[in-house]
Amino acid sequence: MRAATCFAMRRWAALLTALLFLGPADARAGDSAWTAFAGEGVVALMRHALAPGIGDPEAFRLDDCATQRNLDADGRAQARAIGAAIRARDLEIDRVLSSQWCRCRETAALLDVGAVVEMPALNSFFGQRERAGPRTRATLDRIRALPATGRSIMVTHQVNIRALTGIAPRSGEIVLVRAGQGGPDGAGVTVIGRLTPAAP
Repeated sequence: MRAATCFAMRRWAALLTALLFLGPADARAGDSAWTAFAGEGVVALMRHALAPGIGDPEAFRLDDCATQRNLDADGRAQARAIGAAIRARDLEIDRVLSSQWCRCRETAALLDVGAVVEMPALNSFFGQRERAGPRTRATLDRIRALPATGRSIMVTHQVNIRALTGIAPRSGEIVLVRAGQGGPDGAGVTVIGRLTPAAP
């Protein structure tokens, strides 16, 4: 009984953490970010929801989720709650693009804001720095090619978002960008807001 109670409390804590998107501690900053998200031509770079551990097991296979680091119950609750926060604000999402890693695809699906399309350029390059440049450039090209109207979500990994923006996001964090002159190389994206969950 004690273990079951502890598990239930952890799930509720994860849900509450994600729901802080609806009422962040800094209300003015949160309102500003949500206003930015409602604009046209916005791309939401989202780090996948909570997935315990770092990197992936040595036996990692892209076609086998059982070999990967995946969302736990807290991560699934977080992803659902973030999606609920987006829907509660009537934000219409035109496209949902995702890394092919299972934890990203599951996060994207649980948001429940649109059909999920895999985008290999969003795949992690953790521990494979030689892949950082090509994947970052391909992602920038896709961002630049997106329509100037509507809004998109790209569910990816911490290293990918950091390469694009210089920001190391928490699990479930959303960094809002537009194509522009920002980013670490000065010729990538412009950060226009952040929706940051409380620390778990």
